Amino acid sequence: MTFTLNAEVAAVLAAATEQNGPPPAPPVGDVASRRVALDAMLEYFNNQAQPVASKVDISDHSVIAPDGATLLARWYRLPSSENNAAVLYLHGGGMIVGSVPIFDGPVSRYVTRTGVSMLSLEYRLAPEHPHPTPVEDAYAGLVWLAGHAAERGIDPGRIAVMGDSAGGGLAAGVAILSRDRKGPAVARQLLIYPMLDDRTTTPDPYIAPFAGWSYDDNVTAWNALLGTGHEHREIDPSAAPGRLEDATGLPPAYIEVGQLDIFRDEDVRYALTLSRAGVPVSCICTPACRTSTTPSPSTPTCPAPCAGRPRPRAAKPVTPSSLPGTHHDTGDATRSHDTREDSR
Repeated sequence: MTFTLNAEVAAVLAAATEQNGPPPAPPVGDVASRRVALDAMLEYFNNQAQPVASKVDISDHSVIAPDGATLLARWYRLPSSENNAAVLYLHGGGMIVGSVPIFDGPVSRYVTRTGVSMLSLEYRLAPEHPHPTPVEDAYAGLVWLAGHAAERGIDPGRIAVMGDSAGGGLAAGVAILSRDRKGPAVARQLLIYPMLDDRTTTPDPYIAPFAGWSYDDNVTAWNALLGTGHEHREIDPSAAPGRLEDATGLPPAYIEVGQLDIFRDEDVRYALTLSRAGVPVSCICTPACRTSTTPSPSTPTCPAPCAGRPRPRAAKPVTPSSLPGTHHDTGDATRSHDTREDSR
């Protein structure tokens, strides 16, 4: 018996193809074409097919990276919420595409649904900025959030890291750096179909026909981040957490991945690595689903960040509310800008 795609997911993808045409299939190594195609697709599904969520205050801040670069950090807050937890959110895009503005919709919808404030960081992309720049940028975001917790009304003991796809890999990498550098503390790591292992390059014949993020995309992305030949070299686990051998002391994790996702095996293995080190883990493998750049506008119960595949309606939605605290609200988003350069 072979796999079939969830009917609701298939319908969303068919509608997207009808409206936008079939997704392009650039050759391995073509980052520029992937950026053009995937950024446009993400912008449509994240911010147009689904509106930016309501009654969320959005303000911009500056984080100074270790090399002195200034990074955009966008703060999303629900004014009516009294929840004092917070999440550092790192967007998806295979380390080579995506941006904070492209993910305004998903992040704001998370905040509206949970009442948990989120900081979305504009980490720099490969290949222009290979490892360790992206994960060091992300860690600088954690340092900034912990350092500004008091003024933001946040309990520094209730800060989680979260991301989807590449952002999930970066979130796992930040959790590793936090452990190794003895802070700032991470309360939870929420990893949504995380991109964890640079050795996932050989196509699985059962998954390849359904893959939204293809094996060619994956080879292109990891080569951009780590350089060619990385599969045969020792790689820092903060770059590829799937390389981690000792997970002792890492924070509790939530991991979710689709059964038709090319990241399936590496994500399940990472859950086992964490579990064998005594780290509490919830690992969900959703049948008949895949990673995709087309989250469904017809599944409002699912607030997953995009570059994420839509879940079946029966699937439990992922939220940062395990910190805990949930809140539901409606209204109009408002935005302000803080141009201060807040250093690490």
